[in-house]
Amino acid sequence: MRTPRRSLVVVCAAGALALAGCTAVEDEPDDTDNAAEEVAEADAADVDAADSTDEGSDAGDDEEATGGGEITIGDGVTEEACPEAVSEDTGCIYLGVLSDLTEGPFAALAVPITDAQRNYWAQVNEAGGIQGYEVDIDTYTRDTKYQAAEHAAAYQQIEPNVLAIAQSLGTVNTEAVLGDMDSNDILAVPASWWSGYAFSENDQGLILETGYSYCTEAVVGLDWLTENHAEPASIAAVGYPGDYGGDSAAGVELWAEANGGAEVTVVPTGPNQVTGGQDAVISAVLAANPDAVVLAVGPAEAAEIVGNLAAEGYQGRFLGSLPTWNPALLESAAAPALTGLYNHLSPTQQWDGDSAGVAAMKESLGGEEPANGGYVIGWASSYPMHKLLETAAQNGDLTRAGLRAAVDGLNVDFEGMAEPITYGGEGKDVAVSGVIVGTPSADAPLGIATEAEFYHGTTFDGLDYTSACSASS
Repeated sequence: MRTPRRSLVVVCAAGALALAGCTAVEDEPDDTDNAAEEVAEADAADVDAADSTDEGSDAGDDEEATGGGEITIGDGVTEEACPEAVSEDTGCIYLGVLSDLTEGPFAALAVPITDAQRNYWAQVNEAGGIQGYEVDIDTYTRDTKYQAAEHAAAYQQIEPNVLAIAQSLGTVNTEAVLGDMDSNDILAVPASWWSGYAFSENDQGLILETGYSYCTEAVVGLDWLTENHAEPASIAAVGYPGDYGGDSAAGVELWAEANGGAEVTVVPTGPNQVTGGQDAVISAVLAANPDAVVLAVGPAEAAEIVGNLAAEGYQGRFLGSLPTWNPALLESAAAPALTGLYNHLSPTQQWDGDSAGVAAMKESLGGEEPANGGYVIGWASSYPMHKLLETAAQNGDLTRAGLRAAVDGLNVDFEGMAEPITYGGEGKDVAVSGVIVGTPSADAPLGIATEAEFYHGTTFDGLDYTSACSASS
């Protein structure tokens, strides 16, 4: 086996490091404005809601009071109904949301993620909730603006009053409060896909990830490219440094090492808000002239890179990580290049999927399409917390410690929307690798037509997947 040759082309501003881990999405501003109003309304109403929660907080303090008969409850669970309860005869489970909902770089993606989660739990509540308890994620939703300090402050604000966190956006932000989460038995569902989440040394067993990691995505995506186009002898890995682009680039290097030593050129970059554009990336890729480019950037950057490289005569293939796509790109000047040269990778079925999970997701919007794939992410990522709450309730222990104890061996099937995961393992015991490959199409829902579903390839199974592929920052 030949070791891949690797070159590093540094083109990004240092500030880009702080933005690694998610993706900026160009989208309609109305969604973000609505989210800002909702956050403001939630904050304004929070005193009353908190008072309601505090009335039942004695149960949370001693963690021996019971609600619903035989279930022990604790912090974040009350015998009193939720503020917007379907039934006043139920108790309430309060979950937190720490997301980028107004002026941060990822708001246009995070708003539909949060909308999907809100609608998911509304369906659960309409169906009777969790053994006598409904679920509220609105009271303790906070806008972090994707700033680590804002995230930490918001976490400290809501921590006394929530059972768990339904959404924690950003790996670096989540890691910043992980020590406190560990001390207080707070579990969270992340809105990021770092490979470190598959190892307890990084996440303390507190993170309920959905789908594969960015690292795995690159490995399996390159297998698909080899099988369906041609095996690349040279690859450029373009992305934000850290847990997103760094993890993806590590996957490219692992694939190259396992498959004959393709030459790998790593090209770090940042969002356009930081770098001012992708000219340096375009120059670096043209100079390397690789057979394939693996992108771990945002949609705006992806369109600029693919469109401009095609205009310069580049004819290689592009593989785009989960956060690189937005249907609005089909209205851009890069649309012909994207349609002809780019494939999108995702861990979950898209809007054209045929699973029960996709059907339920579509029903939540009455058949209408959302603004972008953030809604798909939000819906799919709600299944682990749902199953965890059900399992803990069945165990008779809806406390934080009860949830943490229920994680080991927890199996979630995502109603076929994503590959099943059994939590509590290490590395390949918990990691999944099935990739949904899509091709841009103006005729497809959300602009992506599924070309391959849960493709696995052969390389990942042979990897020594015993630690995170990359550092988180």
